[in-house]
Amino acid sequence: MRWILFFASTLALTLCITGCRVGPHYQRPATNAPQVFRGATPSGIGAASPSQVVSVPELSTERAQVTSLGDEKWAEVFRDPTLQQLIREALANNYDVRIAAERILEQQDRVGITRAQQFPTVSGGGSYTALGLPRGLVKTLNSGSNGKPYTASSFYAGGFTLSAAWNLDFWGFYRRQTEAARAQLLATEWGRRMTISTVVENVATAYLRLRTLDSELDITRRTLDARKRSLQLTETLEQGGSGTLADVRQAEQLLYAAAAAIPDFERQIEQEENSISILLGRNPGSIIRQASEINWPQPERIPAGIPSQLLDRRPDIQQAEAELLAANANVGVAKAQLFPQLALSGTGGTSSSQLKGLIDGKNTYWYATGNLTQTIFDAGRLRNNLRLSEAQKQEEVLVYQRTIKQAFQGVSDALIGLQKFREFRENEAELTASAEDATRLARLRYNGGSTSYLEVLTNDTNYYSAQLTLAVAQENEALSFVQLYSALGGGWQE
Repeated sequence: MRWILFFASTLALTLCITGCRVGPHYQRPATNAPQVFRGATPSGIGAASPSQVVSVPELSTERAQVTSLGDEKWAEVFRDPTLQQLIREALANNYDVRIAAERILEQQDRVGITRAQQFPTVSGGGSYTALGLPRGLVKTLNSGSNGKPYTASSFYAGGFTLSAAWNLDFWGFYRRQTEAARAQLLATEWGRRMTISTVVENVATAYLRLRTLDSELDITRRTLDARKRSLQLTETLEQGGSGTLADVRQAEQLLYAAAAAIPDFERQIEQEENSISILLGRNPGSIIRQASEINWPQPERIPAGIPSQLLDRRPDIQQAEAELLAANANVGVAKAQLFPQLALSGTGGTSSSQLKGLIDGKNTYWYATGNLTQTIFDAGRLRNNLRLSEAQKQEEVLVYQRTIKQAFQGVSDALIGLQKFREFRENEAELTASAEDATRLARLRYNGGSTSYLEVLTNDTNYYSAQLTLAVAQENEALSFVQLYSALGGGWQE
C-alpha cells in the first residue's frame, strides 16, 4: 500500500540523516594520580618484586603490567576453609547481593523501554458490525419507500485498520536517553560488584573478630584454670603457716577477675555469630567453626600495584564514572530539546460488507501526516534545563575525582595500618613471652618463700593482659590485610 511505501522511504531517509547527536561526547576527566602509594615500603608491604612484574609481548616496556593484591580472587586470598565456605554462602544468600542483582534486571528493562522510543509504534485493529431489523419494520420501510426496496433484514460490515506514529530522532534526543540509560545500567552492575566486595570484606572482618573472641575466651579459661590451681596452693600454704590470709584473698581476686570476664566474652561471641548469620541470609544462630588456632594471614610481601590501576579495578570508581557518563548523555538530551521536533503519523485500512471486498483495493483507504514543532516561548524552561544538566555533570565530575582521591587514601591508610600493626604485633609477642616468664619466676620465688604474693598477682595480671592484647594485635593486623585487599579493588572477582 502507498502509505506503507511512504513510511518505508521515510525510514530509509531518516537512517541516513539522523547520524548526528547534539551534546558533548564523553571524555574521562584528568586525574592526578601519585606514582606510588604512600605507605608502600621498598622491601615489604606494598612493594612489587621483579618476579611480580609481568611483561606483555604486545606492549612496550613502559606499559608493563604490574600485578597487585587486588587482582587476586577472594578464594586465593582467604585460605581458611571455614571462611571460604562462609563467603560462598553469603554471596549466594545475602540480601544486599540479591537486591543488587534485581536492580540490574530492573535497569535492563529501563534500557529497553528507553530504547523503544527511537522506533515507530504500530497498532492494528479490526471491526465487525451486524445489524438485524424486525421483518415487520422491513415491510413498513418498504411500503413507505419510493426507491429500491430492502431485500434483507440483516446487514453486516467488517474491516481492519493499521496505524503508525514516529517521532524522528534528528538531534539524538532518544539516542542520548538510551546512552544515559545504558550508562546507568553499567553503574548498577558496578554497584553490584561493590556490594559483593563489601559483603566479602564484612564476612571476613566478622569472622576474624569472632576468632579473636574465641582466642580471648580460651585465654581467659586457661588463665582461670591456672588461677584455680594457684588459689589451692595458696590456701595450702596458708594452712601450713607458710602463707597469709592476705595471699589467699589476692589469689581469690585473680580468680574472680578471670571468672567475671568469661560471660562477657561469651556474650560478644554470640552477638558476633548473630551478625555473621544475618550476612549469610540466615536467622540469628551459631556459626560452626574449627576449634584449632586460626592461621592469621601474614604474607611477607604484599604487592599493591600502581595507583593508576585503581581506576579500572575498583568498583566504586567505575560506578562513579558510569554515573558521569550518564550525566554527560543527559546534557545531550537537554540540548536536543532546543531544536525542532518532527513527528510522522499515518493510518490505513479497508472496510466492506462482503468478505471478498476486504482484499479489494477499491475499499482501502490511507492518510499520512507530518508535524514539525518548535518551542517559541517557555519562559526559559529549556535553557534552564540545559544549564541544570551541565551543572549536574560538573557535580558528577567532582564526585568521580573525589572517589579516586578517597580510593588512594584508603589504600594508603591500609598499607600504613598493616605495617604498623605488624610491628606492634611483633613487639607485643615479645612482651607476652617476657610476661609469661616473669610470671613463672614470680611463682617460683613465692613458692620458695622469697617474695610476697603481691609480686605473683602483679605479674600474673600483666601476663593475662599481654595475652589479650596480643590476640587483638593479631586481629588488627589481619583486618588491615582485609582492608588493603578491599581498598585495592579486590573481593568482587569470582
